[in-house]
Amino acid sequence: MPENKNIKHYLFHLGHPAHYHLFKNTINRIKEAGHDVSILIKKKDVLETLLKNERHSYTNILPEGRADNKIGIFTGMLKTDLRLIRYCLKHKPDLLIGTSYAISHVGRLLSIPSINVNEDDAEAVPFYAKFSYPWASVILSPTVCKNGKWEKKSVKYYGYHELAYLHPDVFKPDASVAGKYVNINRTYFLLRFASLNAHHDTGIAGITDKRALELIEILEKAGPVYITSERMLPENLEKYRLKIDPTAIHHVMAFTALYIGDSQTMACEAGVLGVPFIRFNDFVGRIGYLEEMVNTWHLGFGFRTNQYDKMIEKIKELLAMENIKKIWLERKNAMLAEKINVNSFLYWFIENYPESFRIMKEDPDYQKKFR
Repeated sequence: MPENKNIKHYLFHLGHPAHYHLFKNTINRIKEAGHDVSILIKKKDVLETLLKNERHSYTNILPEGRADNKIGIFTGMLKTDLRLIRYCLKHKPDLLIGTSYAISHVGRLLSIPSINVNEDDAEAVPFYAKFSYPWASVILSPTVCKNGKWEKKSVKYYGYHELAYLHPDVFKPDASVAGKYVNINRTYFLLRFASLNAHHDTGIAGITDKRALELIEILEKAGPVYITSERMLPENLEKYRLKIDPTAIHHVMAFTALYIGDSQTMACEAGVLGVPFIRFNDFVGRIGYLEEMVNTWHLGFGFRTNQYDKMIEKIKELLAMENIKKIWLERKNAMLAEKINVNSFLYWFIENYPESFRIMKEDPDYQKKFR
């Protein structure tokens, strides 16, 4: 640690590629301000690739990953806690930040404050809430997020995680980047298949391979279809997989005509970019921020797996809609007018913690300065 007491050491614990996107701009601003930053991760999808491609130093404290069953979860949690304890004892961070059980546990044990940033309602991720929120110093989440009995330690902001990295102040879709992977002068479609094998996905279904082929048959009449997927794909779907640097995916998404998937995060990403989205899984109706995207801002649509025929009807309706880009641009701008630049808010909150917690509790509208 540096001798200058004004310089702090912030530790970010990332467990998913979405967490990297959430914090990447804040991490860069903190580094630019002269502070020390440690990034700790576990093995998950393209997380390491993102960090390597954007030249961030990091430490993988769970390189072996973990199984997504009860034994695997508890074993992984124990290993992560112990390794994070050792890291903190050696490097002595001033503040722990992430969407992570471990920062809550280790922070409480070592008397290091922890900021847990999450946008899922506690009822949608009960295991995570139960094993994380009781020990967190503060929970940061969107205003529509319901944190159950932990509301007193919650700070609510006018935004979504996705606005930390896709707000117009921090992200500009680049046609030259997207053009490396797709022909942006043609109508094209993006499909996303999540693995849906996390502990909170128990009993949750999404887009099957059979239904994926049916969707492709409909969409291909209007333009090419590209797939991104966490799960293994059969050969007849693998040929549609988009081979892409993961740091470029949002540029490709920004120019697509329609996004369809069973991923929560990518549906919201499409929405904040002004791209019509269809979300098809059994979380529909249970996650506050996505329900707001659908019911308040009308940027997308959600269908449970027993509503397949209704989803197909909606897709055909969207394909036939005139001036759809103009309509969605107006809806996106209406949403943005009510939301904040989440990156700027996160940076302010972290840099000024714990005073920022007091300010937000006394005056929640203080955040409007970040619009």
